[in-house]
Amino acid sequence: MSSPQLNTAATELFGVRYPIVQTGMGWVAGPSLVAATANAGCLGILASATMTIDELRQAIADIQQRTDKPFGVNMRADSADLGDRIQVLIATNNDDDNNTDDDNNNANTDNNQIRVASFAGAPAADDIKQLQDAGIAVMPTVGAVRHAEKVAELGVDVIMCQGSEGGGHTGVVPTSLLLPQVLNAVDVPVIAAGGFTDGRGLAAALAWGASGIAMGTRFLLTQESKVPANIKTAYLNSSVTNTVVTDRIDGSPQRVIKTKLVDTLESRNPLRWLLTLVPLTLVNALRFRKLIGMPTRQLLREARSMKRNMSLQQTLMAPNAAMLTRASLVEGNHSGVLPTGQCVGLIDDLPTCEELVQRIVTDAQVALTR
Repeated sequence: MSSPQLNTAATELFGVRYPIVQTGMGWVAGPSLVAATANAGCLGILASATMTIDELRQAIADIQQRTDKPFGVNMRADSADLGDRIQVLIATNNDDDNNTDDDNNNANTDNNQIRVASFAGAPAADDIKQLQDAGIAVMPTVGAVRHAEKVAELGVDVIMCQGSEGGGHTGVVPTSLLLPQVLNAVDVPVIAAGGFTDGRGLAAALAWGASGIAMGTRFLLTQESKVPANIKTAYLNSSVTNTVVTDRIDGSPQRVIKTKLVDTLESRNPLRWLLTLVPLTLVNALRFRKLIGMPTRQLLREARSMKRNMSLQQTLMAPNAAMLTRASLVEGNHSGVLPTGQCVGLIDDLPTCEELVQRIVTDAQVALTR
């Protein structure tokens, strides 16, 4: 049993023992990590944005083979096939004979194994209602107070508030300033993200008034994470000053580890990045199209749309972003992109998820008691 100090609105909503969330990191948060997180008593979130529909179904089935605990699925709010993905989640819960109430047709949320749908942006009101009607809580991630207010008005169940220390796409306000503002602005439970690695951080977030914490980089650096060993070593060797927030990767600011590629993208020499990006774009756009099954016509349409809102460099880089991240996190290629939280400089080991969670819980209880 967890301590009453760690029982929060989030643990009740998610159906988990501890108020800790493993974020839906693309190419990282697969079945092995999600199930290990769930079995450790936390909410693991499957990253589905980089999967086809069939791969999503298979990943969910794989998780269910590894755990009977609740978990979540992360999706893109602007995905063209979002409706189909939502139906996969609903159908998965309905496949369990115990998931329907004998007295009515409403979902029994206590038995739904897919407990949460998380989003990087704001989902539409219709999508929110459809998920909630099926007993699936909706949790968008925000990096600004106005975004928190917007999604709260849409009726979401819980908000993940990510400060600028967070990895991947992130905002400009640090967690210590953003979290209190968001807590003051909304009435739904808030999960704090950005810079959390240990029990002291969990205790601090709870003291602020959050219902829990979310961690990405810390869970990436566990034994159950399938990130190649050489890439994990690169993360472990990074310091808190060895990261940079750049919009040169896909047009939106995101925090990554400094590499030669990132230095090239940040260069003010147009010839330097043109010679780097043009060959990469031609190859990776076609690789990405094949990987996700996107028709060439749709790929060209999206490229034209991006050109209206981005610089030439950003437009050239956008098709590369997913493939260069995959090159690092799946294939172990150091020349790719390494998304990370600034907290990477505080991490120096590779525990199992169970070891990590128990350490965090113990330290949090000590800090809260103190």
